[in-house]
Amino acid sequence: MELSAASLLTQLMIRVSTQLLSHITIKQHICWSDSTIVLAWLNTPPHRLQVFEANRVAKITSNPITSTWKHVPTNLNPADCASRGMSAQSLSAHDLWWSPSWLKEPPDTWPKMPPALGHHALPGLKPKKVPAHIAVPDLDLDLLTRFSSLDKLVGVTACIKRFIFNCRHNSTDRRSGSLTVGERRDALLFWVRSVQHNEFAEDIYRLQAGKICTVRLQRLSPLMKDDLLRVGGRLTHAPIRYDAQHPLVLPSSSPLVDLIIDHYHRINCHPGADTLHAILRQQFWILSARRAIRHRVYKCIRCFRYRAQARAPMMADLPADRVTPQPVFSQVSTDFAGPFLIKSSTLRNVKLMKAYFCVFVCLSTKAVHLELVSSLSTEAFLAAMQRFVSRRGTPNLVRSDCGTNYVGAKNHLIEVQDFLAQNNDTITHRLANQHITWLLQPPTGPWFGGLHEIAVKSTKKLLYHVIGEQHLTFEEFSTLLTRVEAVLNSRPLCPLSSDPSDFEPLTAGHFLIGRPLTALPEPSFDDRPLSALKRFQLIQALSQCFWTLWTKSYLHTLQTRSKWLSTSSPPRVGELVLIKEDNQPPLQWKLGRIIRTLPGKDGVIRVVDLDTKHGSLRRPVFKLARLPLDSAHEEVQPRPPQDVRATARRL
Repeated sequence: MELSAASLLTQLMIRVSTQLLSHITIKQHICWSDSTIVLAWLNTPPHRLQVFEANRVAKITSNPITSTWKHVPTNLNPADCASRGMSAQSLSAHDLWWSPSWLKEPPDTWPKMPPALGHHALPGLKPKKVPAHIAVPDLDLDLLTRFSSLDKLVGVTACIKRFIFNCRHNSTDRRSGSLTVGERRDALLFWVRSVQHNEFAEDIYRLQAGKICTVRLQRLSPLMKDDLLRVGGRLTHAPIRYDAQHPLVLPSSSPLVDLIIDHYHRINCHPGADTLHAILRQQFWILSARRAIRHRVYKCIRCFRYRAQARAPMMADLPADRVTPQPVFSQVSTDFAGPFLIKSSTLRNVKLMKAYFCVFVCLSTKAVHLELVSSLSTEAFLAAMQRFVSRRGTPNLVRSDCGTNYVGAKNHLIEVQDFLAQNNDTITHRLANQHITWLLQPPTGPWFGGLHEIAVKSTKKLLYHVIGEQHLTFEEFSTLLTRVEAVLNSRPLCPLSSDPSDFEPLTAGHFLIGRPLTALPEPSFDDRPLSALKRFQLIQALSQCFWTLWTKSYLHTLQTRSKWLSTSSPPRVGELVLIKEDNQPPLQWKLGRIIRTLPGKDGVIRVVDLDTKHGSLRRPVFKLARLPLDSAHEEVQPRPPQDVRATARRL
């Protein structure tokens, strides 16, 4: 009523104003209403109002005469008197017959507008439509993440469905015994249907309404059968099973798809991605199947053992003892090699016995010293060490490999490494009394002792070429070792030059006797006598010349890195890794969890401590392969040691 009155007032004002414009000039049109709701409607866009209110508000606000709407209290509104009914005599005598008294006053004394009504208190508004996406957790699909295999999921679901069936039927119709093939298939189709309705809800709605599905499924020409989304395709008349003609459509990212891929990968002897894809196509059509299958095959722990890739930290800087000029054999690296069969005498049919050799390599000049030993006892090694010290001087640093874990190695390697492992404490104590520091490299990391490993390899190569199938006596073998030592110490330390005027190549022999050990003695062409002081100065000059050549010609050859040029992701405490063993098949490699990292001076981690079901051990990072678990890229938290044993049993 109030809004209709306002609309009628607008029409009357337009008509009256049109008639008066030819006689007077009207500067402003003011309309009054005692309804605050009507005034609020007039200040609201018509599209936000209901149809009735919107039509009249649009008519009022679109009139050609601009008018201002103001509020008048009900008791001061003359139109209110007429609407209530009043006689002509009473109306003529009413105070409002000549308008309210304040209307003749200045506008600033007129009644003030009441507070505007809020939209929550204003009737006639359209309900506001706000698009909202409400995420409702699907409890059914959440259960998929609680099962580690498809067999368990299908078995548990089939048992629950059987229980529900038995609760709804009489005792005569109830099912019992082992689960049937049909029950297991119904359980699997239950989860397939749930995943499809969750992932392809819009496509299923369109197909059921007879419309075209979305773009991602149009090429499959999907169809609905038994409330299951299947591929329509073009193989309807092919002589193959129905599931192969119309496979079930599944998304690429779903816990159910992961369980299905893992199940068929396991029961088909762990095939590759392409073979597994062909097997799955007989029943399922997985969107982006190749990517999903390769992702799951990559996470297979059994397959990972055969393609495990270890980390490769950047090659470390050379230690100071490798690049600092120092007296020969002041810092050495040592190792054992053998055994070799030797004769106890020169008689016929004598008993053969084992012999070993111990190699000492100078870390700065690569000079080699070889000692023949008769056994792997502590006394034999210490005697060889004493002979080395007596002839070459006492070193202040000795490096050797640890060799505590050559499991499954050849018998002679087991003997050597067991000797080093069992006698480390005794040997270290004896050497400490002579002020010799003995440093052990990490187990199974021969590249940490590259110098003595190369020396052993070169020595064996020369010995095998010379000895062949012969058996030498101890003295003959010892003599041959000294010859081999001379050859090794005559090797050039840097590449040879083709310039005939260049100085002879620098060798380790120059630092030992001033020339290569295999060179013939040269006659002296200087008949002039030299004083003892001058000869001493000459020897000093020659020694300094050799070290100058060592710095200019040899040292720079150690500058470049030949491999391990980039840095991989560093290992973290708590990571579960596969420990590679060179002498065991991949399926027998142990699992371990990193309990401590040992960074080098450059901050790069190359050695870690591990906890396994057999105890703790130390290994280089090159021998570890991170397992492709789901939490591999998340922040790893340390776990108690017993978790390693439980995980190893599960895997």
